[in-house]
Amino acid sequence: MTVPAIITVAITGAIPRKADTPAVPVTPVEQIESTHEAFEAGATVAHIHVRNPDESPSSDPDLFAQVQEGVVKHCPGMIVQFSTGGRGRSQNERGRMLYLKPEMASLATGSVNFATQIYENPPQLVEDLAKSMLEYDVKPEIEVFDVAMLYNARNLADRGLLKRPCQVQFVMGIPNALPPRRALLEFLISELKQLMPDATWSAAGIGRQQLEVNHWCLELGGHVRTGLEDNIKFDKDRLARSNAELVARVAELCGKYGRHPATAAEARQILKLPAA
Repeated sequence: MTVPAIITVAITGAIPRKADTPAVPVTPVEQIESTHEAFEAGATVAHIHVRNPDESPSSDPDLFAQVQEGVVKHCPGMIVQFSTGGRGRSQNERGRMLYLKPEMASLATGSVNFATQIYENPPQLVEDLAKSMLEYDVKPEIEVFDVAMLYNARNLADRGLLKRPCQVQFVMGIPNALPPRRALLEFLISELKQLMPDATWSAAGIGRQQLEVNHWCLELGGHVRTGLEDNIKFDKDRLARSNAELVARVAELCGKYGRHPATAAEARQILKLPAA
């Protein structure tokens, strides 16, 4: 028997532009099509950012609604996860679309330096986003960019602002934040098991670290994330042709570690989400 591994596909993000790779989907139609291809390749969670017509990051609820509707229609059972991330969006905009009640949304639980900017998540914003997710019955994926964010998440859960069991994602490879070191990931997993023993976890590797972190997650019993948001290249020699190509590679890797790509029903069961 193999163990299911949830594959999340981060289809667009806030940074890659068509000038960087023609494969990045930026319009709702492109995003729905790319997500459907990734779903067929084995992804069961879609991490969604949306873009303005000039490709800049957007918080427009109408755009989120279009993508959500298309994914629900064309990818039966797939879990829709909205991003509340802060690149290019003001703090008061970042939760505007939560009333659409996606099954999940990202929630960074602290601030961190990136290479050229501060990713600002002040305590009041984190609490406000957490309260909105409670109000609309949206399960947070706690995004850990630095170690303190893990302890902040435990504090929020203890205060009733996060429902247990939590889902935690460790983001590794962004300059000035968590480095992509296996020993560090193993430490974070150990801490998570002590702080929130019922939590599930995944990790995202950024850029050229994506595939290596995928291997670690599968071996260590976690779940995985891939996609053009985090890495536009398939290997050092060429760009990825699509999100689906990146997902298919991870799906194929699962067998090496006694895992299999989780079905939509299995992913919902693991994350304690209602059946579709």
